[in-house]
Amino acid sequence: MQTYLSRPLMWLALLSLLLSGCAVTDVHRSDPVSRQASWALLPLANHSETPLAGHKAEASLVTLLQQRGIHSLRQAPRSDAMDLLSLPSDQDYQAALAWAQQQGVRYGVTGSVDEWQYKAGLDGEPAIGMSLRVVDVNSGEIVWSASGARTGWGFSTTSGVAQKLMADLVETLPLQ
Repeated sequence: MQTYLSRPLMWLALLSLLLSGCAVTDVHRSDPVSRQASWALLPLANHSETPLAGHKAEASLVTLLQQRGIHSLRQAPRSDAMDLLSLPSDQDYQAALAWAQQQGVRYGVTGSVDEWQYKAGLDGEPAIGMSLRVVDVNSGEIVWSASGARTGWGFSTTSGVAQKLMADLVETLPLQ
């Protein structure tokens, strides 16, 4: 009798696991950071094989940060040399960091896109992997970081899966 009663709970747990897709996240907890401070979106490095994946992630990240109450958010200017095939370099990041310091920005959001693709196979499931971090622009200290990976189902899009992953990561950002 006990086995029969525990089966519905087992099926419910299995169903919720299947519906959530596969996701892994790691977060470095920190002291709260002020949402009223001035913020800048610094370049996201694109380590994936998908051109402009970092740009795509940045576009969604702006919205997600504003939804969390970070309204004083500016995007660092891009190098004029950027094109479809070029990747942001450490020099681009350093130039964006210097720009943020000149603008009196307190926090910079940056990170990397490590995977942005559809997995090979019949279903072609989207797979996304990325890391985000908040740096104190003046000291260069990383005050928060989070990374994660998520896959979706065959009917999902890479952008949709990426947005869900970034939303989960940004939700862990301790704001005051």
